[in-house]
Amino acid sequence: MEFPRLFALLLIVLEWTCPGLLSPLRPICDLRVLNHFIQEARDAEVAMRSCREGCGLTQTVSVPQTTVNFEDWEKKNALEQAEEVQTGLWLLQQALGSFGPSVTNTALNNHIDNTARNLVSINAVLRSLNFQEYTPPANASSLDGTWTVSSATELLQVHVNFLRGKVRLLLMDAPACQQDVS
Repeated sequence: MEFPRLFALLLIVLEWTCPGLLSPLRPICDLRVLNHFIQEARDAEVAMRSCREGCGLTQTVSVPQTTVNFEDWEKKNALEQAEEVQTGLWLLQQALGSFGPSVTNTALNNHIDNTARNLVSINAVLRSLNFQEYTPPANASSLDGTWTVSSATELLQVHVNFLRGKVRLLLMDAPACQQDVS
């Protein structure tokens, strides 16, 4: 179980450290990489639930909606789906950024830091699949498909559900991964 994690992280690190490679990084299509991120997100959620002190949100934060209307999802092309996922990942990064400084519980803080790093890694996976670099909006309040949460537990639940839902759907059907299938 340890080897797939190390392999996935090695691929991501290679992309970051060797941007001038002659050939592009092969698409990261193995869903075990995403499963690793989902498991770590669940670990953070469990840590949050057991936290008693120094682990709350100080303000409400915007997060992506996690429900998927499959009929609407299927009508979108891959770029529209990717933009929706990237917007959601960006919202989660912003929410974790505002949450992190208020956490005084060391164990939970480590989980939050790891979760933030994993969001960056998921974006690297999306880049490996040839999805456009995401440009965040100037004003987050103008985004469709968001809602607000007022507790850290809700934030981490949204994070897990977003990875299990829309991110998984996007990765399963990514055009770069479908080219390998004969």
